[in-house]
Amino acid sequence: MKRPKRIEKTKERRATALAGIIILQALCALFFIGDIITDFREGGHLDDLHLGLEALAAVVLIWGVMFLMVELRRLLARMGDMDAGLMVARGQMGEVMDRFFDDWNLTEVERDIAIMILKGLDNESIGQVRRTASGTVRAQATSIYSKSDTHGRAQFVSLFMEELMSGDFSAAGAPDDHQPHTTRASAHILRAE
Repeated sequence: MKRPKRIEKTKERRATALAGIIILQALCALFFIGDIITDFREGGHLDDLHLGLEALAAVVLIWGVMFLMVELRRLLARMGDMDAGLMVARGQMGEVMDRFFDDWNLTEVERDIAIMILKGLDNESIGQVRRTASGTVRAQATSIYSKSDTHGRAQFVSLFMEELMSGDFSAAGAPDDHQPHTTRASAHILRAE
């Protein structure tokens, strides 16, 4: 999946850009502080407009560096929380899928095909991955739709999207007879993403 990688790179770029701005501001603050110290050694006074502006700029830059450091820390923490939440959602979605697959009594082959359908692969692509004819995949997909009481690929995918978007798919809230049972095949395919 290319989209999450692009998002990851965008988040990393934002953090790197913010760190670069912090370093640049810190260097500017050091320059102004050094210039202020030099001016004081040469007999400058705070009532001098030039020295006062440099002091004000140094204070503002130092404040900006501290503010941006806090913001960078928050951004990194937020990125970590988002990554953790995404991992939990992926795991919970896998559990939801397994729970549905168990309820529908799908075979291992049907589970694998159902996962590939949910990933957006067409029958021909699934046939290539599984090294079977696309007609065989079509028959197995028809069996999946029948067992899931859906009328085709779009409705089948929609069923899972509704579950995902509801936000209420925690395993803790599921009845005991619907506890998820992760299969090796589906777990392997989910991890591949």
